[in-house]
Amino acid sequence: MKKLINKITYNSPVILSFTFLSFIVLLLGVITKGYSTRLFSNYSSSLLNPLTYIRLFSHVLGHGNFEHFFGNFMIILIVGPIIEEKYGSKKLLIMILITAFVTGVINSLFFNTILLGASGIAFMLILLSSVVNTRAGEIPLTLIIVFLVFVGKELYVGITQYDNISQLTHVIGGLCGSGFGYYLLKE
Repeated sequence: MKKLINKITYNSPVILSFTFLSFIVLLLGVITKGYSTRLFSNYSSSLLNPLTYIRLFSHVLGHGNFEHFFGNFMIILIVGPIIEEKYGSKKLLIMILITAFVTGVINSLFFNTILLGASGIAFMLILLSSVVNTRAGEIPLTLIIVFLVFVGKELYVGITQYDNISQLTHVIGGLCGSGFGYYLLKE
């Protein structure tokens, strides 16, 4: 057993740390009966409140329940390590922070809703993964198809259904992933 444990590596530090932090936040939310989850939610609030600025980023750590958490992190843990290996931990962390910030700002400015969860990050990683093995100057057909199917589905669901899921966050995450992919292809 000790030999097996010694062979386990922390192979994707950003993705694994993100997963563990989010799981701790979820457990804290369960223990406090949702009270602590408010710190890890984004919503319109006073610009004089310092927590407003923290929530622009921290909302990606919060999840409403275990199903919400597992749905997001199943995708993140499958796709994230591939992205982290390809682009490096520092670039991935920056992409996560930018995506969190953009979704947080748009939600705060234009919507009167509470935003929490890592689905924007999951969709950013999905779109970004479609360009992992692409050379500079190429536009992969998979990126175009994934983008059209993904955006089309989210727009359709956003128009035809009312639920507690932020399709806009999915679209923004996907747009961020596409933008990062395009930018990284130019490097």
